[in-house]
Amino acid sequence: MTPELWPPLNLIRGMFARDASDDGAPGHGDTCVAWRPSRAAAAPRPNLESLLLLPLTELARRREAVARRAFAAHWAPGRLVGVTHEGRLFGVLLDRRVQGALWRGWMAAGEADWAGAFDVLLEPGDEPFEPMFGMVQAWNLLTLEEAPPPRARVLGELSATRLAAVRAVHDEWAAQQAPAIAPEPGRIALRNAGGAFSVLSGTPLGEADPRTDYQDLYREAAARLAVPAPADPAPRSQAVVPLHHEGWWTRTRRWFAADALVRPALAVLALVVVVQNAALLRVPDAGDADDVQFRSVPTDPAEPLSADLVVQWKKGIGLDEANALLAATGAVVVGGPDAQGRWRVHLVDVAQGQALLAASPLVESVGAP
Repeated sequence: MTPELWPPLNLIRGMFARDASDDGAPGHGDTCVAWRPSRAAAAPRPNLESLLLLPLTELARRREAVARRAFAAHWAPGRLVGVTHEGRLFGVLLDRRVQGALWRGWMAAGEADWAGAFDVLLEPGDEPFEPMFGMVQAWNLLTLEEAPPPRARVLGELSATRLAAVRAVHDEWAAQQAPAIAPEPGRIALRNAGGAFSVLSGTPLGEADPRTDYQDLYREAAARLAVPAPADPAPRSQAVVPLHHEGWWTRTRRWFAADALVRPALAVLALVVVVQNAALLRVPDAGDADDVQFRSVPTDPAEPLSADLVVQWKKGIGLDEANALLAATGAVVVGGPDAQGRWRVHLVDVAQGQALLAASPLVESVGAP
């Protein structure tokens, strides 16, 4: 049985109702028409109080925090902007500048109950941000034109790490690589994204899933807000490369740099991010894990991983230090230790992983098995 999601879809649909006067139709300034997918039934404009997703005191606290932060008006990657269009305020998380005044970004909304596997819910560490836009729709990409205040306002800002996590989820959506989680509308929990980040998201869509209609509403919202994307002066293949065909380091560089050159300091930051998230994704207690982390759907047993390298640690190196370095290099232990204290590991990107391990002060030796 599908749970009742809040707010109801007809109320969300009513939020997209707009005055006919926005279209310039004379003599109908007080006529309200519903904007919606053609297959959906018309819905009356709802009472805004019925759409409250937070207690008024909490809503006021968060908005006061945004006001105190007083974000600068200029647009930049990772900034959460509110854009007024056709009398409505829409949220967009900026990814990167395309050219001139054109930006690429993702729609943002606030209905966490309707989250799917490719929605990223913002967390307390991302505050302050406008609570109406606390869920980034990494599946809902658009190109929009930069607008000055008061038509557009900056209402939040994500760190480079969190922006990279959203990019990783978007890449999963583009490659149609949904996590191995059973569809369960209304449930949100932590999951791994791109092998490097932990994100709070929903579950994949299932058959006859009510979230399909919800996503249709926001796709149309993005279409109304968007401007035509400029032609790429150097067209690239439109084929989507599966994420597992890219090396771990290649993916991390791209998520942090957005196809630009990675500065050395940012490359080091990417390593730190992976180490931190490897620790975050450890299951603390079996009893608590199901409440905060998704349990993957059972799949057919995979073939055993082959050993690509043999690693020997220096004396005195603890298990936590070794695990952190292996996580940072994308390595998985497949055997060991042997009589000489060497471990066999598997890597996605062998050359890059070997270089990082060889340069580490924790490693005595590393080589082929």
